[in-house]
Amino acid sequence: MANRFVLNETSYHGKGAIQEIAAEVRGRGFKKAFVCSDPDLLKFGVTKKVTDVLENAGIPYEIYSQIKPNPTIENVQTGVAAFRASGTDCIIAIGGGSSMDTAKAIGIIIANPEFADVRSLEGVAPTKNKCVPIIAVPTTAGTAAEVTINYVITDTEKNRKMVCVDVHDIPVVAVVDPDMMSTMPKGLTAATGMDALTHAIEGYITKGAWEMSDMFHLKAIEIIAKNLRGAVANTPEGREGMALGQYIAGMGFSNVGLGIVHSMAHPLGALYDTPHGVANAILLPTVMAYNAEATGEKYRDIAKAMGVAGVDEMTLDEARKAAVDAVRQLSEDVGIPKDLKGIVREEDLDFLAQSAMDDACRPGNPKDPTKEDIIALYKSLL
Repeated sequence: MANRFVLNETSYHGKGAIQEIAAEVRGRGFKKAFVCSDPDLLKFGVTKKVTDVLENAGIPYEIYSQIKPNPTIENVQTGVAAFRASGTDCIIAIGGGSSMDTAKAIGIIIANPEFADVRSLEGVAPTKNKCVPIIAVPTTAGTAAEVTINYVITDTEKNRKMVCVDVHDIPVVAVVDPDMMSTMPKGLTAATGMDALTHAIEGYITKGAWEMSDMFHLKAIEIIAKNLRGAVANTPEGREGMALGQYIAGMGFSNVGLGIVHSMAHPLGALYDTPHGVANAILLPTVMAYNAEATGEKYRDIAKAMGVAGVDEMTLDEARKAAVDAVRQLSEDVGIPKDLKGIVREEDLDFLAQSAMDDACRPGNPKDPTKEDIIALYKSLL
């Protein structure tokens, strides 16, 4: 079987990288940009850093900001209508996963109007055309949506998140500038950073993992473990490290899939509006312990990448425990809650577990769970 790998056409990395946006817009012949960015980024002047670049280059644009933290079908539908009325020919997505996921869904529907029903995009939709060209500018170091073929839209009527996987949605250009992330508050930095670590660890142990994806995931774990605490403290080195580490994790998991940390986190976001990174971070150590027996020597590699000393002298069980403990300690150090108390209601467990079983990330898990397993994992964190 052939292993497929899909990445951006172009990516820019480092301080000041946003200055390259104008040249990319002009060089690709675009006339007017549709800027997707959420209301908070507009309010606090983060989006303006990019629109200033456009204005200085004389590039017209229109802003769309009806985007919720867990973007909804309505956000996409409204965005499609706004794009059609705007006379724009490219999208600049500025923000975290919410802005970029919304932009991807809008871009796909504009180029593939037969998928105007947003629900039809769930799973692996058989779209035929590449989406409207997207230049993605992340403001969080976590989702790596700027380099993935995935996006997630919330169906508020059914209280569930739809995971959409489509090679046609990948941004043509990623602009990963740590200066765009410098205003992130500590809590968001911690949550998105743990999301990135979850991507790297789940991507490393998923059923689809292979040598090329392993290379990205192990390096991402190493970079994130070294830099997340610093990023939360807002050091320049920590910010730069996390900007790179989360992107490298995205290069991997986008091509091989994830597991039940994500499938269990998605319904928490859909039902309770729990921030995705927080849900992942709470679940990750517990699910790692559940999966350990199905991962061979990989937890030994994870423990090394997390900076644990003396891993080679440990038994396999000791190395597995060391990996889980290192992840749990990092999560605690950056202020993530330890459990789901105050988030999950016990009467919702059956719905949450069924949603997790139905989620597109679940089949990639290294160990095949039952619905009862999922319920038990949730319960263990109450």
